[in-house]
Amino acid sequence: MTELLAREDICRVGKSLFDRGYVHATAGNISVRLDDGFLITPTDACLGFLDPARLARVDAHGQQTSGDRASKTLALHRQIYAAATVFDPGTRCVIHTHSTHCVALTLRPGAGDDGQELLHAATPYFVMKVGHVPVISYHRPGDPAAAGLVAQTITRYGRQGTPIRAVMLSRLGPNVWHDSPAAAMATLEELEETAKLVHLSPTPPEPLTESQINDLRQTFGARW
Repeated sequence: MTELLAREDICRVGKSLFDRGYVHATAGNISVRLDDGFLITPTDACLGFLDPARLARVDAHGQQTSGDRASKTLALHRQIYAAATVFDPGTRCVIHTHSTHCVALTLRPGAGDDGQELLHAATPYFVMKVGHVPVISYHRPGDPAAAGLVAQTITRYGRQGTPIRAVMLSRLGPNVWHDSPAAAMATLEELEETAKLVHLSPTPPEPLTESQINDLRQTFGARW
């Protein structure tokens, strides 16, 4: 992916997410890993009104070289790339939102603690397209400690043979990553829609059985 295309894709995806209510106000951020650094949305920018020329350009060492001031979550994004590319070398994009139903699930008693997962295997497409989503307990926005915990969690799941594409920051929102902005957006969409289904369900839905999950592994290569 060229830098020009990456800039355009970040803005296109940001507007799509904003227009459909996946992000609001100045919440959320998007980054793309380049061969020699990163692009990331500016701090306090609205994802619905991004300017490709004003995206923050950061070198491989995390030093900003151009654009508006980088989002305060830059350190988190860099640690996600470092940990995730060990298991998925093609990882190129990270998206963070404050998606309503995902956040709502962490507000339930005991649901926002380390060691929890945001959702069980509620639907086949959640299993196939998203996978496990571990919860990281609450830290203030931009806290370096959260970035370290996220990286450790990615490494732990990967070594267990179930590489992940998302984590949930309790009371804040999900971080998802994939090989392009479009693919990361699709992962986020599936995650938020599954959270919505579970949140709206009058009783907690039963998860898919191990046999059903194994069928998804064998047929579609699901990483669960």
